[in-house]
Amino acid sequence: MKHDARVRWRSNGEGVSAPETDPAEEARPAGGSHATGKPLEWIAKRGKGISRSFASRSLTRRILAINLIVLLVPVGGFFFLDEYQASLVDAETETLRVQGEAFAGALGTSAVANVSGQGQVIEPVEAGQILRRLVEPTNSRARLFSTSGNLIADTQYLRSPRGVVRIEELPPPDEVMSVTDWFETRIDAVLNWLPGRYELPLYREAALQKASDYEEVIGALTADGATAVRRHGAGGLVISVAVPVQRYKQVIGVLMLSTGSVEVEKAMRAVRIDILKVFAVALFTTVALSVYLAGTIARPLHRLTAAAERVRLGRGREVEIPEFSGRHDEIGELSRDMRAMTEALWDRMDAIERFAADVAHEIKNPLTSLRSAVETVARITDPEQQRRLMAIILDDVQRLDRLISDISDASRLDAELSRDPPSPVDVTNVLQAVVEMQQLAAKPAAPQIVLDIEDGRPLIVQAFEGRLGQVFRNIIANATSFSPSGSRIVVRARRQDGRRGHDVVVTIDDDGPGIPEANLESIFQRFYTDRPETPGASAGAPPASHSGLGLSISRQIVEATGGRIRAENRRDDAGEIVGARFTVELLGG
Repeated sequence: MKHDARVRWRSNGEGVSAPETDPAEEARPAGGSHATGKPLEWIAKRGKGISRSFASRSLTRRILAINLIVLLVPVGGFFFLDEYQASLVDAETETLRVQGEAFAGALGTSAVANVSGQGQVIEPVEAGQILRRLVEPTNSRARLFSTSGNLIADTQYLRSPRGVVRIEELPPPDEVMSVTDWFETRIDAVLNWLPGRYELPLYREAALQKASDYEEVIGALTADGATAVRRHGAGGLVISVAVPVQRYKQVIGVLMLSTGSVEVEKAMRAVRIDILKVFAVALFTTVALSVYLAGTIARPLHRLTAAAERVRLGRGREVEIPEFSGRHDEIGELSRDMRAMTEALWDRMDAIERFAADVAHEIKNPLTSLRSAVETVARITDPEQQRRLMAIILDDVQRLDRLISDISDASRLDAELSRDPPSPVDVTNVLQAVVEMQQLAAKPAAPQIVLDIEDGRPLIVQAFEGRLGQVFRNIIANATSFSPSGSRIVVRARRQDGRRGHDVVVTIDDDGPGIPEANLESIFQRFYTDRPETPGASAGAPPASHSGLGLSISRQIVEATGGRIRAENRRDDAGEIVGARFTVELLGG
């Protein structure tokens, strides 16, 4: 033998059919047990008690987990390369079959003797020598059985004067294990846990081997050949091929070639190592890209969340929403929208504060007047003065009632407009209803209201029908209070090309004194009630009936639908003011 070997003597000399067994020899690299490890859980569960800063980082973990799961799904299959392994086993089996047929042909030609009374029989000594020479370069084991089932020769054993010598390869000398060897050892340990190999029958070798111990040998006695794949007790595979040994078409024995799965496992290990190398590179790339992706998403979101939390806690207006508007993505849009939302929030809070201050101021005036009148009426006895004071008290009460009603309506208006979306409204129907109501409620000396609506298609706009009628009632009522008796208030409605196709423009003209140029915008402010004395003005509602909220509410309603409202003075050819005009532009439906 050219390879290193160690010998173990058995002194009983009972022949080659009784090999000495060694438990250590059955402990080859293991493989093929059921996996007992539990799968890793990559996505952490979010509990109720987790802090906001910790929970916000869960997005980073989720991005990393999802990318790793996608990467692990195909890579996890590298342990189960069943088809590739089966092809290697088939190739190894075919190699053994070709070798077995060649060896059997050599035995049938050179190791057969004619024995009187028995015919053609295999000569054991000659057959053993031929088999040892043939299998030496193949790293396989050959066993020869007679047709009666007895073991004739086994290349793993040698006869000697002192007994039987068992031949086996020695392990390499002790050396320092390299990183690659350590890594391959760990892989083999993991492979030992994998399911699947226990489905193969276990290879067992009896002390006295018979042909009946091996199904492939029995099959070769009646057919051209048979194969078998078994698992070794401690790991690995044993591949066997049995072919008949023939002399002139007569079967005189069976040759069984067997080999381990060392070459198969080397090839499998090489494939798995290559896959792991690719996996390591892909893993590093995936983690790096996931961290980068999480950094570009999670960290900006965390900063935005923290800023929103500070705004929610009301820590003053020094809180600044992080600026990411330079990013042309969803986070940049979110940053811009959050900044705009915060500004709108502060504007809304400022408006609420101003409204509260204006309400307190406006309510305080009639209350002060009412208190003075009540204190005075209790001290005087003149019935005429008491009557006049009671009229003042009644006027203040009416003013408070009107003021509180308008304040309540104004406070509900914003929530109502934000809750209900605009719907298609026919302006013609709304104006006709409003003008009809105003005419029915008008006093004899009130101005005449003239309605001028463009003929043709309906004037459809996107608005709130009830609130739109309130807008026109407020403007017409305001025009009525300033117009002299016998004058006219002209309400016109026309179409015009606008921002969304055919918009609708409604103008309301009166013959009053007009509006001071400096107050064309002020009249739309809350509680604006500057009502100068107008000679010949219509005997409309008393001052107590005006809270100064009508035009402010009207502008709020119109602008909520995307429209506009403005005021201007009407002038004659000489440039003199002859009245006021209110223009309401509404978006077409």
